[in-house]
Amino acid sequence: MQASKALLAALALGITGLAQAADEVVVYSSRIDELIKPVFDAYTSKTGVKVRFITDKEAPLMARIKAEGANTPADLLLTVDAGNLWQAEQMGLLQPFKSATIEGNIPPQYRSSTDSWTGLSLRARTIVYSTERVKPEELSTYEALADKQWEGRLCLRTAKKVYNQSLTGTLIETHGAQKTEEILQGWVNNLATDVFADDNAVIQAVDAGQCDVGIVNTYYYGRLHKQNPSLRVKLFWPNQADRGVHVNLSGIGLTRHAPHPEATKALVEWMTGPDAQALFAGINQEFPANPQVAPSAEVASWGSFKADSIPVEVAGKRQAEAIRMMDRAGWN
Repeated sequence: MQASKALLAALALGITGLAQAADEVVVYSSRIDELIKPVFDAYTSKTGVKVRFITDKEAPLMARIKAEGANTPADLLLTVDAGNLWQAEQMGLLQPFKSATIEGNIPPQYRSSTDSWTGLSLRARTIVYSTERVKPEELSTYEALADKQWEGRLCLRTAKKVYNQSLTGTLIETHGAQKTEEILQGWVNNLATDVFADDNAVIQAVDAGQCDVGIVNTYYYGRLHKQNPSLRVKLFWPNQADRGVHVNLSGIGLTRHAPHPEATKALVEWMTGPDAQALFAGINQEFPANPQVAPSAEVASWGSFKADSIPVEVAGKRQAEAIRMMDRAGWN
């Protein structure tokens, strides 16, 4: 059923079984149409190069690229979380592409060490708290949420989501296995309720009084706060006295059999530049991966913070270990 759906989508784009035009690039994207189309339209307006895209979840897209092999029409894979990009790299779906422009635009911790992918926008996975029941001075670090003080007060998203796997992976990198497992066990012990399917539900639970604190990606907060400015929830930046906030990304990689690698490289270089960075990050309510570009006014209103400098690809390298550890801790 999934393959049929993907085939129909490709046929609708007119790219399956046909030679691509030299003035087009094809992107397989796990980000939905409304978050990417304005960016690609802007590139087409600027250069005349058409960007065609197919959207789906990251796993079906990666499976499709693998199945298509050398015949894939996909030039680029655009997806969220360094853990997913690392997996695509390990599956042999991506190829390195060196670019002085990209290296100048995006810091090394937000790029693959093998040059197989680069970050495009950043999101912090941070703490949210109830403005009615928690004082910000009560909060300090991710690790402190394992303390007895938060027993019955914490909400979390399921461990099945890569965002939490990546956060756990960076904790392992920082603290080692034993200490990280103790932290995870403390979080599980402090849960106010069963884990939630998504970050929106975590924020809504904090607002409703079901719990007092949670851990979410910043853009979920941005979307809900935009819908409901009276939301009784705020962001807190943890670990400012030590390593900083866990930051992950959405990013893009050149497929191993990209039909038009040079045209594709030009698109990615543009996407890491100032105009595209401001547009892409603004639409997604994220932070630009290019540090020379300021975030949108709304995102900037959340305040500045110190970010963890650990390379984000660590999230992928530690992913399998993180999943096993979360399972042992009872985080389902």
